[in-house]
Amino acid sequence: MIHSALAVTVMLSLLTATLLSIASLPFAGWIVFSGSRFAGLLESTLTLTLVLPPAVLGYLLLVLFSPENLLGRLTESLLGHPLPFSFLGLLVASLLYSLPFSVQPVSQAFRQIPPATLETARMLGAPPLSTFFRVVVPQSLSGIATGWILGFAHTVGEFGVVMMVGGNIPGKTRTLSLKAYDDLLSMRPEGAWNSVLLLLAFSLASLFALNVVRGRSGRKDAAGLS
Repeated sequence: MIHSALAVTVMLSLLTATLLSIASLPFAGWIVFSGSRFAGLLESTLTLTLVLPPAVLGYLLLVLFSPENLLGRLTESLLGHPLPFSFLGLLVASLLYSLPFSVQPVSQAFRQIPPATLETARMLGAPPLSTFFRVVVPQSLSGIATGWILGFAHTVGEFGVVMMVGGNIPGKTRTLSLKAYDDLLSMRPEGAWNSVLLLLAFSLASLFALNVVRGRSGRKDAAGLS
């Protein structure tokens, strides 16, 4: 049982972190470089899940993708099954829930790029898209890596959202946190401990990786100032 919960957790976390790392680039780029008056509104909207209770987000997604609503009917017709209580539904919920953990570090990294560097690229005739991928992204790798790690770690520890949207289906949507919950309710402390220890190991590994990335970034910044 724990092997299937571990597989679901790892697959969900890897997919969520990787997809969010890709999605964070255009989101952070528009927030930082667009100069739009709506950039602050977008940033606030993206960070809404930081203060929104996970169970509330899960409930909203259940209502949104219900067959009684247009979006729910559309997704069901495309997929052949309702989005809730499926791994894909779990992935969509995880992407929305962990989005700010990936976007914020990337936005911060973009803001730390010296304006003179971007101005030099502009004066040399580099198109905006080329400047973004050849100048901005390479100088923001530490922020992108930080966002990936945070997105992974946050997804590993999800509970409220995965409970509401996933339905806790063994081998399909049951994660380690849900298995620990089930074992505690069923008076199986040994099984709960196995899940808790694995979650603790993931958390420690994520923190270690985060410190490594930040340490390398700090050494790089110090070398640039010397």
